[in-house]
Amino acid sequence: METVTVEVWLYGPLARYGGDENNRIAANLYLELPVLSTVRTLLQKLGLPTEERGITFINGDLCAMPGLQPDLDHSLHDGDRVAFFHLKSMWPFQYRHGAGQTPELAHALAEQALFHHRPDR
Repeated sequence: METVTVEVWLYGPLARYGGDENNRIAANLYLELPVLSTVRTLLQKLGLPTEERGITFINGDLCAMPGLQPDLDHSLHDGDRVAFFHLKSMWPFQYRHGAGQTPELAHALAEQALFHHRPDR
């Protein structure tokens, strides 16, 4: 079976999904996944319920936020870096001036903005 290797960072209480149940700071793993794996596949391999994650990045691009996770079917490729932050984690300071977004998140944000548009304003 052909595989891809993905670098995974787990921050805050999510670090426990890296193999050390007592770790609540950070964990860094390199995982082999079948080709055509998605973020959903990765979460299943980690045993990490998607509801427990907050801000999520793939290769430095924002791909999910609390309550908005359009990245579940995002395909992962060899060498991708995925960072999962806990729901109570603050926005990483490196991105205080904005962050790139995956196409899935940009589309979901645009749809949500249209949904919340109020014509009387």
